[in-house]
Amino acid sequence: MDIKYLVFTDMDGTLLDHHSYSFQPAVPMLEQLATHQIPVIPNTSKTFAELMILREKISLDTPFIVENGAAVYIPKTTFSEQPEGTDSEGDYWVKAFSQPRQYWLVLLAQYGAPYKSYYKGFSDMTTDELSLATGLSLKDAQLANTRQFSEPLQWLGDEKQKTDFTINMQGAGANVLQGGRFVHISGKCNKGIAMNWLTQCYEQLHKQQDSQATTKNIALGDSFNDNDMLEAADIAVQIKSPKHSYPKLFRTDNLWQSEMTGPSGWTECLQKILKLS
Repeated sequence: MDIKYLVFTDMDGTLLDHHSYSFQPAVPMLEQLATHQIPVIPNTSKTFAELMILREKISLDTPFIVENGAAVYIPKTTFSEQPEGTDSEGDYWVKAFSQPRQYWLVLLAQYGAPYKSYYKGFSDMTTDELSLATGLSLKDAQLANTRQFSEPLQWLGDEKQKTDFTINMQGAGANVLQGGRFVHISGKCNKGIAMNWLTQCYEQLHKQQDSQATTKNIALGDSFNDNDMLEAADIAVQIKSPKHSYPKLFRTDNLWQSEMTGPSGWTECLQKILKLS
């Protein structure tokens, strides 16, 4: 049986070091995956603008998923036909799973008002404030604020206040997701839903090429906002974080946990799983 693997990866704290944002320890593995024609697909809270720069730095030409599953961007060279349910935007076919950012800003203004003193949204921050909160350069902080489908919040209150806020926003129809650094407000979307949709697109391609082919996805992530992706994947990899313990998952099968952090742990686990040479 011919198994066609897809590697879906979180970025910050996973393929990118949590502190330095470096991916250098993963370069040899990235080269091996490219040689074996195994797509590396970013599945991240980052924006389209951020991914444009990162994909060039990492030498990726694969599809990618932005803003915690809010949209999938597929280069038009990936498949011979446009996937059903996508829109054409420049060089990409785009599958959106969330309403635009402005929708969530209006909802926050209405339903988040009682909690306004407990959080600060990206849209309320200056570039200097955003740079300080994210650890990014001023230029990269600007890119991080080019949200299309969501609004990240820096939480300033306690856990009880965050729980009350979450219940209130969920009641208004928002998805409230805790990431590595920020709380993300968006639609009823997540990394797992987007990953499964794109996996099905690849599965159709693989079946056309080889009727005996089996498509399997490997998902790697380090934080709570990766859980939906990790629960849905054929093979789940939790990358050790320098900031927190492994988030609890319901699954116990085909689950790996790295001993090293960031891109070193990323390489460590993929080498054990795929045994590439």
